[in-house]
Amino acid sequence: IGDFNPQDMANTAWAFATADVAAETLFQAIAGAAVNRIGDFSPQNMAITVWAFACVGWTQSDLFRLLGSALLERLGMLNDIAKSQLYVVTVYFQTEWPHLEFPLSAHVQSLRSAFTRQEQIPSQFQRQVSTMLEQLGWSHTFEYETADGFSL
Repeated sequence: IGDFNPQDMANTAWAFATADVAAETLFQAIAGAAVNRIGDFSPQNMAITVWAFACVGWTQSDLFRLLGSALLERLGMLNDIAKSQLYVVTVYFQTEWPHLEFPLSAHVQSLRSAFTRQEQIPSQFQRQVSTMLEQLGWSHTFEYETADGFSL
């Protein structure tokens, strides 16, 4: 990780999170490098990185708070995809640490709006559940959308 630039770190974290691989040692190294080099990260790379940590269920709130604070002044520089990722991060943070204030919580509505504007693509888990239900003979044609904008 020492030779990686911030985009390399963000892309690596994204790849592992997307593959649903929580490589503890790798994420620990990325977290340490991100903390030490936060000034080198673009807003996009910060958003990707913090989203990846939420996806793998990272259990240390400090990284989320640090990246959230760094992104606070840069939200206007992000596209809807990055804002959508930050909505997922905000929901994750509020669920895991309801007693702590997440720096982006005040922007949750605008982040949620970006999230709901994105095309909803079923997750691998949703597709697996759907296949299993069909194998059991339960035909279904709808998705349920929660108040938070997530689909089940």
